[in-house]
Amino acid sequence: MVRQGIIDSPPKLPVVPGFECCGIVESMGENTEGFEIGDRVMAFVNYNAWAEVVCTSVDFVYKMPNEMSFAEAAAFSLNYVAAYMMLFEVANLREGMSVLVHSAGGSVGQAVAQLCSTVPNVTVFGIASCFKHSSIKNSVTHLFDRNIDYVHEVKVISPEGVDIVLDCLSGENTGKSLNLLKPLGTYILYGASNMVTGETKSFFSLAKSWWQVEKVNPIKLYEENKVIAGFSLLNLLFKQKKCDLVRSVMEKLLGLYNEQKIKPVVDSLWAVEEVKEAMQRIHDRGNIGKLILDVDKPPTPLMASDSTETSEAGEEEEETEGDNDIKERMPFIH
Repeated sequence: MVRQGIIDSPPKLPVVPGFECCGIVESMGENTEGFEIGDRVMAFVNYNAWAEVVCTSVDFVYKMPNEMSFAEAAAFSLNYVAAYMMLFEVANLREGMSVLVHSAGGSVGQAVAQLCSTVPNVTVFGIASCFKHSSIKNSVTHLFDRNIDYVHEVKVISPEGVDIVLDCLSGENTGKSLNLLKPLGTYILYGASNMVTGETKSFFSLAKSWWQVEKVNPIKLYEENKVIAGFSLLNLLFKQKKCDLVRSVMEKLLGLYNEQKIKPVVDSLWAVEEVKEAMQRIHDRGNIGKLILDVDKPPTPLMASDSTETSEAGEEEEETEGDNDIKERMPFIH
């Protein structure tokens, strides 16, 4: 969204993207406590994470567990904190509840599925492109193709609907999924993937996407006993200054990691010079888990058969996943 300019308050150019990173502490400010030179850490940063050297406040820095790899650390902070806070802080997930998560094969979707498994008898309905199903089918209770009438399929299994919906898509999915919400259920919007999929977005395509978002009547919400919430971890950190709350959540998550109850899913590892190709994979919804930029990784030499053209994002592209040349760039792909 930042790269395409589809945010409310875009940063002034020049800008280095990226909000999370991991690495080794090389220097610290005076009177900094809790860390030492040489510590392995992961951190949030308000832009500038796609760099060899990153500077951020100690409030946003966390020590990595000894067993955690740098690839896992780079895939951990944002996804798991966001998933945890939406499930437990906003929606109050409890035993026996049901959750529907869009983009179940994505990095947040996989974090949601793992965290739900830490609560007894939670049913997870996952929505994802069909080519991802074989890779993620064991992480959710029920899995549906995003291109079918998943509302009908969910209601066949759970006629009353679900307790929690996590929607990173917006667009037409909002109206569909809102109808699946049980009384006293919580619908959480935390993204707008349908608005930004693809290399560029015209004014008319954006307008069409927003027009498809259901216009919510507050009276209808109160009559049906439903809750709609929004969540932005970056705003919570950098604008609303809830660093202590996020740190307490991170401590709980690191405990779950040490107990081997959660484990980051890394889709692939890319050199910084390959950022264009990495972003295209995200736009085409081809990833399962997190894509990682590694500043120490040399770029993969292009093969003679590699195309010099960048494909347009779209449903047809999703079915062609499995290109051998691309997979050579992806040692972590599952």
